[in-house]
Amino acid sequence: MSTNVSRVLIVAIGLLAVSVPLSAHHGAAGYDMKKQLTMKGTVTQWLWANPHCFLKYDATDEKGTVEHWAVEVSNPADMIKRGWTLHSFKPGDEMTATVRPAKNGASVGQLLKVVLPNGQTLIGYPAEVKVPSGDASNPPDNSSKH
Repeated sequence: MSTNVSRVLIVAIGLLAVSVPLSAHHGAAGYDMKKQLTMKGTVTQWLWANPHCFLKYDATDEKGTVEHWAVEVSNPADMIKRGWTLHSFKPGDEMTATVRPAKNGASVGQLLKVVLPNGQTLIGYPAEVKVPSGDASNPPDNSSKH
């Protein structure tokens, strides 16, 4: 009996050890939270999937170079609440996207909103998302002030 208990305990500890890194997946550390880019583009692919939906599109920069963008929004359940669907986009659709770009300059980001040619606006991540204070070098002040 104690062998079975030991095995269950080892498996439980193993699952807990794996779950800690997985919980750190969500975050915006790679995005410039103080910057927003707005660009016109043509949809190349709309990926409606967990854990994040992705909109891929081509946008032409000021030099005339086509950039291939891939921007993320939340999961389908969250996006349905915001009015998005599996059929919100199809390849060839024209749109205007506002994104938080990657800090490293790559053509990826968090999608804040999309404006369609008919004027419909779809909100991705809210633009007013607060950046949590504190990191390893600047921990948040958790002292309570009564």
